[in-house]
Amino acid sequence: MKAVWSEENKFQSWLDVEIAVCKAQEHFGKIPAGTAEKVERDAKFNIDRINEIEAETHHDLIAFVKCVTEQMGEHGRYVHYGVTSYDIEDTATALRLRQAADIIIEDIENLMAAVGKLAKEHKMTPMIGRTHGVQAEPITFGFKLAVHYSELSRDLERMKAAREAVNCGKISGAVGVFGNINPEAQDYVCGLLKLNSAPVSTQIIQRDRHAQFFTALAILASTCENLATEMRNLQRTEILEVQEMFLPGQRGSSAMPHKRNPWRFETICGLARVVRANSIPEMESVVSWHERDLTNSAAERVIMPDSCLAIDFMLNSLTKLMGRLEVKNDNMKKNLEMMGQMVFSEHVLLSLINNGMTREEGYKVAQRCAARCWDEGITFREAIEKDEEASKRLTKEDIDNCFDLKHHLRNIDKIFERVGLN
Repeated sequence: MKAVWSEENKFQSWLDVEIAVCKAQEHFGKIPAGTAEKVERDAKFNIDRINEIEAETHHDLIAFVKCVTEQMGEHGRYVHYGVTSYDIEDTATALRLRQAADIIIEDIENLMAAVGKLAKEHKMTPMIGRTHGVQAEPITFGFKLAVHYSELSRDLERMKAAREAVNCGKISGAVGVFGNINPEAQDYVCGLLKLNSAPVSTQIIQRDRHAQFFTALAILASTCENLATEMRNLQRTEILEVQEMFLPGQRGSSAMPHKRNPWRFETICGLARVVRANSIPEMESVVSWHERDLTNSAAERVIMPDSCLAIDFMLNSLTKLMGRLEVKNDNMKKNLEMMGQMVFSEHVLLSLINNGMTREEGYKVAQRCAARCWDEGITFREAIEKDEEASKRLTKEDIDNCFDLKHHLRNIDKIFERVGLN
């Protein structure tokens, strides 16, 4: 990803577009035959020289064209013929965004593979589900990961759509009306570069395309943060159901030798804020004064590389972390049993209803029995068996069924099939 956003690759993408424009102009008879071949043969750039010229011209594209052409012969005058700066820059940006998108798509697929593998390994590893940070009902660790896998699959589709949106070039001139070049030339250039040809544009490619790309990155960043936050919470000392990899020689704190902090997951959460924030200036760049203003340019020079680099790092880090995650099955079992079977209270309520109680009556009985667990330190089953009203309604078979963990997990296989993890 660093190579995609390097100065070398930026100028190379500009050169690729300039050469394609020469080929198109020659194809349609606008410049002499043989020109494009000579331009492609002789076209070279030197970044130090470009910077030297730009210090005088204060225009990066002009500096680039002058650098490329100053060592050429007569054919150099046909470089940048009939086009404007952002015919080159925006079309070249599309090439780099496409390169970045291809990397990110592969990154998502790799992370999905790591999460999916871990999900299948722990498909039936029971643990407690939590809502509002409080123990709720039994789930499995594999189910938890299947939810994240499904979320990532939607990010993958969004990223593919965003790639298609930005994979678009324009060679339509200073205000977009093809004043000094033909629409067919744009189609030709885009065909050479494997870009979609913008049906209409101004001096620039309209930024709703780029906003789609960077909002897709923002959502993807939130998905990464969601997974990282869950793993951070599960590593809390009071829970300790997973453990971020802790390498030989690693230290968690300068003051406390015992510490094993989830700092890698925390880093991902911090970077997600940056990527989300970067989507805002790109959405604001959709707005343009007339056929072009410069408000998008400076921001994009920062947010495009920064967001792509951050997402690439986040996805690769998560893939490594999930591949080396330490899963503490025993702690999951211990936490599941921590509340003395009160996590089966809904099933007890439903059984009471099925055996003749109203919902209100059944709720009061189940809640009363749960209170005895808190107050007397007995299991929920014991409380149910000792409760006069409950014992009148429920048989031993009913009670056995209420406290059967398999009942809660009976649809896990179906869920895995629905998310493509079968």
